[in-house]
Amino acid sequence: MKHAQDFTLPDQTGKERSLSEFRGKWVILYFYPKDQTPGCTVEACSFRDSNEALLAKDAVVVGISADTVKSHADFISKYDLPFTLLADTDKKVINMYKAWGKKLFGQEGILRKTFIINPQGEIVKEYPRVTPAEHATQILNDLATLQAA
Repeated sequence: MKHAQDFTLPDQTGKERSLSEFRGKWVILYFYPKDQTPGCTVEACSFRDSNEALLAKDAVVVGISADTVKSHADFISKYDLPFTLLADTDKKVINMYKAWGKKLFGQEGILRKTFIINPQGEIVKEYPRVTPAEHATQILNDLATLQAA
């Protein structure tokens, strides 16, 4: 198991948040290309719709993109997202977690990538490619398996 590298980024309110502050909980850390685009909206809304079930499993969702704090605030407001979005405008954390690379038509950009981090801060599951619509359900199923182990 690989230890999740700590980082600090501003959330949708501008408050600095660190990964280490979630220690003791399961963290669903997901990287996504852009606020309010079709696939990213589907993925965020699937996490929103599964949020109660995730909270019941002592898991928190944290999303990261290169969008600004204001863009995240607008995205959360428009879709009533109940979780934290972090603004990585200089792409430091995106690169740290290797969530930048070649996309579908050869152009480079932020990859849709997710990590499940256990309460001890270790990455226990990585999703290098994600299907937005089914992703939250997949996470819930894998979380149940990981927690039962």
